[in-house]
Amino acid sequence: MKPLFVLGRLGWLIASLFLASLLVFTVVNILPGDVAVVILGTSATQENVEQFRHQLGLDQPGYVRYLAWIGAMLRADFGTSSLSHAEVGPLIASKLSVSVPLAFAAAALALLISVPLGVLAGVHYRSPLGAAISALSLVGIAVPAFWAGLLLATLFAITFKVLPAGGFTDWSDNPILAARSLVLPILALGLVQAAVLTRYVRSAVVDVQREDFVRTARAKGLTRWQALQRHGFRYAAIPVITILGIQLTGLLVGAIVIENVFVLPGLGRLLFQSVGNRDLIVVQDIVMLLTAVVLVVNFVIDLSYRLLDPRIRSSA
Repeated sequence: MKPLFVLGRLGWLIASLFLASLLVFTVVNILPGDVAVVILGTSATQENVEQFRHQLGLDQPGYVRYLAWIGAMLRADFGTSSLSHAEVGPLIASKLSVSVPLAFAAAALALLISVPLGVLAGVHYRSPLGAAISALSLVGIAVPAFWAGLLLATLFAITFKVLPAGGFTDWSDNPILAARSLVLPILALGLVQAAVLTRYVRSAVVDVQREDFVRTARAKGLTRWQALQRHGFRYAAIPVITILGIQLTGLLVGAIVIENVFVLPGLGRLLFQSVGNRDLIVVQDIVMLLTAVVLVVNFVIDLSYRLLDPRIRSSA
């Protein structure tokens, strides 16, 4: 991979992060409501409200507050919560100890389920087995993650009473209980995402079987599985990696709903509460973090294309 290409993509990443920060700051700061009124209460006098707005720096021009926010983030200073007066950086880090294992475990579960099922459905797309897997994946796509969470909680927490229905025990207190608290949320997210990913794996395998290089390999005497293993799966992985990257970022965002369903103290629940409390600095930092994750994942996917597909390298 040429260094010039990587530097060019890195430049686009930095420019995208800058534009995203402008968008995040603008959208968050035009939300209705006044954070000073929310914190002080409706009984506060106008003088007290103005004084508190001055303490928070909300009376300064927008560009001044934006530059101060970006400058602080570049110094790894995420500010202080207007409501709890806690440092936002450690606060987000503590919530990531719940959200990151949840998202990555759900993504791993989705991969473990979708790749073998998608390959089977793609190879046997004209058989009853392929049709059955496709139908099952369509059912999974139609089920929202929060509804799947409620069904799983009803089945395993209320009916069989083998898993907790909500809440979270800190990792440092009891790692086993903490892991058990995440089982149902992981299943709720992972099963739904597995259904979506299965459809894309199936489509990719079906399409690659129609490529000339696979047909040539089969004409030379290779079986269908041998042709796919030697030549087809790497090319079929390209669209799958794209969807997997989108799903990984979607899992972080989708965890907002799941964390509220299972009362998990994760990043999504913190974002939900901060929006309701008009804690702008916390909302800005969380949304910017999620946006940066999306952009970085897309950057990695863009680089992986050139590693997986030599046709892209040769065309460049």
